[in-house]
Amino acid sequence: MPEGDTVWLHARDLDRALAGATLTGADLRVPALSTVDLRGWRVDRVASRGKHLLVRLDRDGRRFTLHSHLRMDGRWLIRPAGRAYRPGHTVRVVLATDRVLAIGDRVHDLALVPTAQESRLVGHLGPDLLGDDWDAAEAVRRLAAAPDRPIGPALLDQRNLAGIGNLYKSELAFLRGVSPWAPVRDVPDLPGLVRLAHEVLTANRDRWSQVTTGVDRPGERTFVYGRARRPCRRCGTPVRRAEQSDGPPDGRVTYWCPSCQPEPRRTDGPHGAG
Repeated sequence: MPEGDTVWLHARDLDRALAGATLTGADLRVPALSTVDLRGWRVDRVASRGKHLLVRLDRDGRRFTLHSHLRMDGRWLIRPAGRAYRPGHTVRVVLATDRVLAIGDRVHDLALVPTAQESRLVGHLGPDLLGDDWDAAEAVRRLAAAPDRPIGPALLDQRNLAGIGNLYKSELAFLRGVSPWAPVRDVPDLPGLVRLAHEVLTANRDRWSQVTTGVDRPGERTFVYGRARRPCRRCGTPVRRAEQSDGPPDGRVTYWCPSCQPEPRRTDGPHGAG
């Protein structure tokens, strides 16, 4: 599940492979960028901002940023240069140097903008859980600014804090014993929840697996996420699953234990037993 830690890892590996190198080829496989020629541009740095990935380029003092977003299914692959490679129909970007190919498979929201204008793409984001700008107090302030909003959608809102997706939303609520439908104002120790989010993503940013249980084995990595109808690891109650949104349905799902995370006494509580 590409959440902030996964994007951070992609950016780290791409930065190691590309930074300082000059592009010998670039295939941007979306209509708006299909005629762009990036050959001869030097990769200055690859960075992440929440769930956004930024490839910063330089040529003779001109600086541009290639932006992508992984959403639910995107990934970046790194392959040795010189090896035969034929992009599949889901590949949207191929960046080539004399050493490697960087392949953006199923990546979304491709854009090329002057680096000085990156804020057009990521300026709306809240503090980045894995960024140099991380500010726990500011994240708490932004969450608390909408006290009636359910904590689940509030955590997913990248304008509050950047990097949390469905997996960590569900796991963080479980670890704090909070219903994902509880309004923000009823969440005990909101700073503690934000602090835990930072700790969990930081602990996972150096590995591709996402672990909240402390056990990095298939089927044992999460407490509730992906475990609908299976026994809660704490109390044995079947884990529930339901779509959750505080706006139009968007297909995002939440997992929770109805015993460890008592549902709020509200008419707009969770529906569906998963």
